[in-house]
Amino acid sequence: MNAIVTGTEYEILAAEYLSQANLQLLHRNFRCKLGEIDIIANDGLYLIFIEVRYRQHDKFGNAAESITLAKQQKIVRTAKFYLQTHIWAQQLNCRFDVIAISNSIKSPQIEWIKDAFHA
Repeated sequence: MNAIVTGTEYEILAAEYLSQANLQLLHRNFRCKLGEIDIIANDGLYLIFIEVRYRQHDKFGNAAESITLAKQQKIVRTAKFYLQTHIWAQQLNCRFDVIAISNSIKSPQIEWIKDAFHA
C-alpha cells in the first residue's frame, strides 16, 4: 500500500474519531501555497488545526515526535493564511492538536494531543 493511500486511510480514521468526540469538522486537507493542514475543526471554544501522524511502530520515534519544528512552523504559516482568508475564524481562539496513530488500521491506537504546539 502506498503512503498516500495509507495517509488518507488514517486521516479518515482520525476524522471519524474527532467527530465522535463532538468536534465539528470544517475542512480535511486544507491546502494553500504555504502548506497543508490535515483537519480543521471547531469544538465550540477553539478553532483547531490538527496534524494527523501515523507510525506502524516507534522504532524511529513515535508519531507525535515525527512532527519537527520545521513542520510545526509550516502548519502555523498555513493556519495564519487560513485565518486571513476566513474572516469569521479570526474571532475564535486557535489551537494546534495532533492525532498520533500507531498499530494497524484494524487495531489502531489513537492518541489525541491537545495544544501540542504553539504559534
